[in-house]
Amino acid sequence: MDYKKHIILVCLAMALLLAYSEAFDFEEKELETEESLWNLYERWRSHHTVSRDLDEKQKRYNVFKENVRHVHKVNKLDKPYKLKLNKFADLTIHEFRTRFAGSKIRHHSMLNGHRGSGGVKNFMYAKVDSVPASVDWRNKGAVAPVKNQGQCGSCWAFSTIAAVEGINQIKTGKLVTLSEQELVDCDTKQNQGCNGGLMPMAFDFIKQNGGITTEDLYPYSAQDGSCDTAKMNAPKVSIDGHELVPESNEDALLKAVANQPVSVAIDAGGQDMQFYSEGVFTGECGIELDHGVAVVGYGATQDGTKYWIVRNSWGEEWGEKGYIRMQRDVSAKEGLCGIAMEASYPTKNSSTNPSTDDGGDGSGDGGDDWWSTKKDEL
Repeated sequence: MDYKKHIILVCLAMALLLAYSEAFDFEEKELETEESLWNLYERWRSHHTVSRDLDEKQKRYNVFKENVRHVHKVNKLDKPYKLKLNKFADLTIHEFRTRFAGSKIRHHSMLNGHRGSGGVKNFMYAKVDSVPASVDWRNKGAVAPVKNQGQCGSCWAFSTIAAVEGINQIKTGKLVTLSEQELVDCDTKQNQGCNGGLMPMAFDFIKQNGGITTEDLYPYSAQDGSCDTAKMNAPKVSIDGHELVPESNEDALLKAVANQPVSVAIDAGGQDMQFYSEGVFTGECGIELDHGVAVVGYGATQDGTKYWIVRNSWGEEWGEKGYIRMQRDVSAKEGLCGIAMEASYPTKNSSTNPSTDDGGDGSGDGGDDWWSTKKDEL
C-alpha cells in the first residue's frame, strides 16, 4: 500500500475513533425493557469507564434509568437545545448539585455583603453607546482551553481565572494560562477553596498579592491544599483591581462582555443543565446562584434567538465542547438562571506584568491556534 494512502487511512480511522469516543447515543427501543435498559447502562459505564461495586451498581442503575427517560423525553420536545447521557448520567440531581454546582455563590455573597447597599458606583462601560452584534473572545485568542474543576466546589476560582486570562491577553497580546489552585490554596481569608467562594474577593486577592502565577507552575489538584508560598510569590500576571456590573441588568452585562470576558454566577443545579449537550439553553432554572462561570461572548441564531456564550469548568465532554449558549434578553431582569445578578470583571491598565525570567508572557495554551481548530467542531 502506498505510504501516503496508509497515513491517510490511519488518520481517518483515528478521527472516527475520536468521534465515537465523544458520542454516546441510544435508540428508543433500548428503553423498552429492563434488560435493554440494563444493557444500555453497561454500555454507558464502559463508554465513560465508570466502575461500581455490586451493591452500588443497582442503585446507580435505578438513577440512570430515570435520567435516561428524562433525556429522551426532553429531546422529543421542540426545544432549541438538546440533552445527552454524559458522565453525570447515574447521579441524582441532588448529588450533581452537591458535587458540581455547590459553590454557594449567593450564600457567600450575602455573608460578605460585597455589593453593599449603595449599588454599583464604578462601571467603566456605563457610557458605551453601541456594541457589536456579536462577540466571541475565543476567536480573539483571549480564552484558554476549557478546564475541569472535578468534584471540588472551586468554580469561583475557574471563573476568576478565565476573566483574568482574558483581560491579560487583551492588554498584552499573550494568552497565559493561570493557576486556579493558587486561589484554592492561598485565597482563604474569606473564600473557602472547594467549599465555595466569590470572584470579586478572588480579584482582590490577586491585586493585593501583586498578581497570580501560571497553571504550569502551580497545577490544579481538585482538592484543598496548603498554600505554596514560594509559588504564590512568583506572580506572572497582575491586575489593577475589579469592577462590578450593575446587578440584574443584561444591557450592562452586554456592554462589559463586548469589551472583555466577564465572571458571572448562575443557578446550575437543574436537570436539563446537568445533561445539556447543544443548542441555545432555555430550560428551567432559578436564581439560587450556586456556580461560577465566565461569559466569553454573545450572539444570535439565524431565527433571532439571542444568547450568551458561557465557558464552564466541567471539562470538554459536557455541553458544546465545555461551553453552553444561554438565552439572552429574557423577561426576567435577573437574566436566565440569574446570569446578570453577580457579574464582575478585572481591570488592567497596562500591557506589562511582574518581572519574570520569561518576561511575564508565559506560554499559554494556544490562543487563536487552539480555537481555530475547535470552533468548526461545534
